[in-house]
Amino acid sequence: MARVAAQQKLDDPTIVAIFDAANTDDIETGDLAAKRGSTKEVRQLGAMFARDHRQVRQQGRDLAKKLGVTPTPPKDNSAADQAKVMETLRSKQGADFDKAYLEHEVAFHKQVIDAINQTLLPAIQNAELKALVVKVAPAFQAHLMAAQHLEDTLAK
Repeated sequence: MARVAAQQKLDDPTIVAIFDAANTDDIETGDLAAKRGSTKEVRQLGAMFARDHRQVRQQGRDLAKKLGVTPTPPKDNSAADQAKVMETLRSKQGADFDKAYLEHEVAFHKQVIDAINQTLLPAIQNAELKALVVKVAPAFQAHLMAAQHLEDTLAK
């Protein structure tokens, strides 16, 4: 995501698509963790992430509809990258799944936060879109902290 944002000229329709894809990706991994996590904590974290990202994705879609913005996905490898992530996670079981999922979530949320702060926010033209991204940015930070905390807890 961050690589895409840095490599392309970003307009609001592309940013909306990137935002939607990031939420969709974490819904997918969260749903998998909710089913496959070997601990109650990992299953709960996955379910919470999926639920939170569904809400944020819907807010983004509602705003895009209100503004008449048609999301324009960037030309990148993000779909293939997500497919690889899912393939890797599906190949793991038990504690190995939990570890791989949490490592992914920490890296994913760091990448999203960096992209939001360094690339997406500065490029957003529409005030309402910028306000939405600013409003939900702390949730991405909270998810990062929750994933890091659980990763540290399970490592002990």
